[in-house]
Amino acid sequence: MLLALGWSNERIANALHITLPTLRKHYFSELKFRDVQRDRMTATLTMHLWSQVEAGNVSAMREFGALIERNDRMAAEQFFETTKTSQAPRLGKKQLDEQRAMDADAELTAELDQEAAAAHHAVN
Repeated sequence: MLLALGWSNERIANALHITLPTLRKHYFSELKFRDVQRDRMTATLTMHLWSQVEAGNVSAMREFGALIERNDRMAAEQFFETTKTSQAPRLGKKQLDEQRAMDADAELTAELDQEAAAAHHAVN
């Protein structure tokens, strides 16, 4: 649980009244899974909450609904973050300069065509 709360190894060792080497020696298998401990704790809490929902506990039903909403919101945020970052690759300086030159060339060509058309109409 302490890993799930984000505690450092030193803080955990102090709370257990053991040295850091002793913590590493006897709890190395638990320390390996530091990254997933929060998810494991949330999963356990969710299962306990669900058992209360199945037993008919109205407060647990409300809390479970709120948990589902938070989970859905978190999933949506993750989806939009990945969508946002994968939308358009950033262009480098050379690519931007090339794009600007092409845009300027297109604008100049359009302007010259307009002038030529206006001169042609003026002559006729």
